[in-house]
Amino acid sequence: MARQQFDLIVFDWDGTLMDSTAHIARSIQSACRDLGLPVPADEAASYVIGLGLRDALQIAAPTLDPADYPRLAERYRYHYLVKDPHTELFIGVREMLQSLRDEGYLLAVATGKSRVGLNRALDQVRLTSLFDGTRCADETFSKPHPAMLHELTRELGQDPARTLMIGDTTHDLQMAINAGVAGVGVTYGAHPAQSLVALGPKYVADSVDALAAWLREYA
Repeated sequence: MARQQFDLIVFDWDGTLMDSTAHIARSIQSACRDLGLPVPADEAASYVIGLGLRDALQIAAPTLDPADYPRLAERYRYHYLVKDPHTELFIGVREMLQSLRDEGYLLAVATGKSRVGLNRALDQVRLTSLFDGTRCADETFSKPHPAMLHELTRELGQDPARTLMIGDTTHDLQMAINAGVAGVGVTYGAHPAQSLVALGPKYVADSVDALAAWLREYA
């Protein structure tokens, strides 16, 4: 069947493919608590998910002296890694990705995770071979800067007009807008549906099944 709209589909990682949103938010809160900082509420801690770690911590802990961000980052990593309950892919993600791969789509990841963190996660869930390209926040500009998408489309030789970005945060959808690519939001991650809808994505999915169905029909 002829491809309808897209050749390259780029996914955010945390909160879109991996069910890690709550754990990330708790790790941010615990890190702030360790340093005696005001602890951000759940909504505030979730809001920064998807940004690069330094950008996220600057927003989550605005009163902290910038010289102390490395200490806060270390405490975040401790809670995320050492106290990590084994996070899993959302149900249906593996099958969705394999189906897209079988249909011939190019697949990529654009994430606020570090390169070490993404490689660890990909290896943990055995998905490394499914993706044609990946970009992390410590390799380029953090979302919503368009660099990740610009770099992926250039690397893979793809037209931004035939590229789709899928994510659970406004940072993802704003990055798509900034890069001139289409966006789809998912509401089962970090940001509420109304915030995603306000950015005018092509679709907002409330489940992996709904996302997979939309991709089969319209991508």
